[in-house]
Amino acid sequence: MAGALGLAAFVQIERRTSHPMLPPGLFGSRQFNATNAVTFLMYGALGGTVFLLPVALEQVAGYSPFEAGTSFLPVTGLTLFFAARSGAVASRIGPRLQMSLGPIVAGLGFGLLMLLTWHSFYPLGVLPGVLLLGLGLVLVVAPLTSTAMNSAPGEHAGLASAVNNDVARVASLIFVALVPVVSSLTGDAYLHPAAFAHGFRIACLICGGSAIAGGLLAAATIRNHLLR
Repeated sequence: MAGALGLAAFVQIERRTSHPMLPPGLFGSRQFNATNAVTFLMYGALGGTVFLLPVALEQVAGYSPFEAGTSFLPVTGLTLFFAARSGAVASRIGPRLQMSLGPIVAGLGFGLLMLLTWHSFYPLGVLPGVLLLGLGLVLVVAPLTSTAMNSAPGEHAGLASAVNNDVARVASLIFVALVPVVSSLTGDAYLHPAAFAHGFRIACLICGGSAIAGGLLAAATIRNHLLR
């Protein structure tokens, strides 16, 4: 509540000052606003799932903490080696295709993680969902950031990138706070594998739906201009 009030006060101050730190005109770009909305839906879904997945792997699938921690490494590897190539492709063909397809692919990955069961064999029960999630991030991350920067005047490109990064962080925090509550993963639910498995499926459904909605929003709103 204090944060919401502070944000409202910040907006009013920025609108009245002659030299705003965050120019309100930055949000006059439909492309910029759409990019941030896609960012919110995609990174919120990612934050909510990544927060719950290690607990699900330990409590539902019976993994050790080390196994649960390393199960997400394929996502890191894919983004490390292929994100720059994805950005190069987007600079040639424009961002719309990758910003539309990436969240949908990631959403399907969240959907596959719903199939997690007791003692799920990693290559069959976990890895396919993790790989789809990683592929979705590879497709969307670089075009998303570049589009946010290119939607603003050149002198505000760094500020636009910072706003986009803030939206991603805030989205993750909100989803981490709300998704467990909506999915009934509260109190001591994490101590009961069956209850946690049920709640985790609901959480994956919510996060997958959010990511797919982000992809559909990108398809409807992002202009396919060439990135600088």
